[in-house]
Amino acid sequence: MSVPQALEAASPLQICRLMRPDDANIVGNVHGGMILKMIEEAGCIIGTRHCNTQNGDRCLAALVRVEKTEFLFPMFIGEVAHVTAEITYTSKHSLEVQVKVIAENLLTGAKKLANKAALWYVPCSLANVEKIMDVPPIKYATAEEEEQGRKRYEAQKLERLETKARIDEVVPLPPNPDDSPKEQYTVGFSQSSLIHLVAPSDCTLHNNVHGGVTMKLMDEVAGIVAFRHCNTNIVTASVEAINFHRKIHKGCVVTVTGRLTFVSDKSMEIEVLVDASSLMEAKKQKYRAVSAFFTFISLDKDNKPLPVPALKIEGEEEQRRFEEGKARYLQNKAKRLANKERHQ
Repeated sequence: MSVPQALEAASPLQICRLMRPDDANIVGNVHGGMILKMIEEAGCIIGTRHCNTQNGDRCLAALVRVEKTEFLFPMFIGEVAHVTAEITYTSKHSLEVQVKVIAENLLTGAKKLANKAALWYVPCSLANVEKIMDVPPIKYATAEEEEQGRKRYEAQKLERLETKARIDEVVPLPPNPDDSPKEQYTVGFSQSSLIHLVAPSDCTLHNNVHGGVTMKLMDEVAGIVAFRHCNTNIVTASVEAINFHRKIHKGCVVTVTGRLTFVSDKSMEIEVLVDASSLMEAKKQKYRAVSAFFTFISLDKDNKPLPVPALKIEGEEEQRRFEEGKARYLQNKAKRLANKERHQ
């Protein structure tokens, strides 16, 4: 059996887009969901191109996970987003794409790194969507670069399995009808849901939802939750790993639900869960398709962080989620401080 020959990594892909009014909120901040959608589109293009450099079935790169995504600076209407994607690691059946978003001010020429993310894809055959194709290996500049990529691959694989096991055990979210009075600053007061019918325009060639479309919906719901809690201008600060557990097909009805899990002095962690069910096949049960934690911050008119109202906890389950969120917050804070010290 012949061993696939390693290829030179595909040249970085760049997509440019002018940010327009319908990409932003009422004060001009570009929606985090729009940026996530652009990031995923770039990753899908470069991943699909690379996987189709080999002989055999044609395939499409399907998103299975997005690592923690940092929103370093807000983007505004009139700026140009330069989205650059590069393949940085390949395993037998998956590939890692690292993406950076540079925001350019057309009037001054100033540029800044606005976002960065790492995404994992698997190539699915167009002839048989359930068939996972082999990924052509790439050449690495050094053995150390390959080893670091392998460690990232093993870590995300383990985390995906752990998250799937946890999510499968989650009891469906309780209904939160608008006409049911809730005390302000509680989880129930800000909890929000969005129902979306998957249309052909949302789908890939496999008739499954684009990962970027799902992430945009998730960010919109998280933003509504954050706004209801603060009643101020809010923006996405970061997104913990987004795990795509099961495919969402054309014609499905998706329910995207967000709820606050933890609040610090200046940030809010919001758990977002995506459930899907077939509109045409009523006997098929609703299933958990995607999960993630979004972090939002509140801003004043000068885009400076504002204090966030404390979260009122009700019950043992909310207290448990709050403590888990606090642990994630402290862990991420420690990582940021360590990175800052390392670069000084």
